[in-house]
Amino acid sequence: MKVTLLKNKKRAVEVVDVHMQSFAGFFLTFLGKGFLKQLYQGFMEHNRSGILAAVGRNDRIVGFLAYSEDLSGFYQYLIKKHLLTFSWYAFLGFVRNPKICFRLFRAFFYSREAKRQEAYIELASLGVLPDMEGMGVGSRLIENLKRRAEGGKYQYIKLETDSENNDRVNRFYVKNGFVLDHSYLTREGRKMNEYRFRIQTEAFR
Repeated sequence: MKVTLLKNKKRAVEVVDVHMQSFAGFFLTFLGKGFLKQLYQGFMEHNRSGILAAVGRNDRIVGFLAYSEDLSGFYQYLIKKHLLTFSWYAFLGFVRNPKICFRLFRAFFYSREAKRQEAYIELASLGVLPDMEGMGVGSRLIENLKRRAEGGKYQYIKLETDSENNDRVNRFYVKNGFVLDHSYLTREGRKMNEYRFRIQTEAFR
């Protein structure tokens, strides 16, 4: 298995397939494959974001990690370039379930929430095929991201995940060196954990 920075936007459909199997029942999954394809192609298009892919036998993508060095700028880019497309998929989601209206609104304006004073890298999404879980795929992806962050201007790698009914995922990130920074409640009452991995700068090596 090798980890590579994904450049071919046509392979976004494989990333979507991994996402659909990894995040069944989640909000973004509910919005559908078309929405996810645009989202992950956006990570590949944006010059300060990317997708790391774990590629196994027969050139099969078995896991992925989406990240951004400027998450606020990334969402602004998506809104500017793909607003009509995302609006269409959001509308389809609203038709299927009108109760998601507020979450859709928040998603479109997340760029404001993502902006911070300090420089950091956002680990936005990490998915592994169910039949590859427990084989070190996720850890390999994280290690690759850590190496890419070394020697740069960034203070930490950040991620957010559910606090409740999510023990396995929380343990996984702790095992990979992430430290719980704080927990918070979303406006929908969802309890989230924010983890950070501090990047060692040259001055402290």
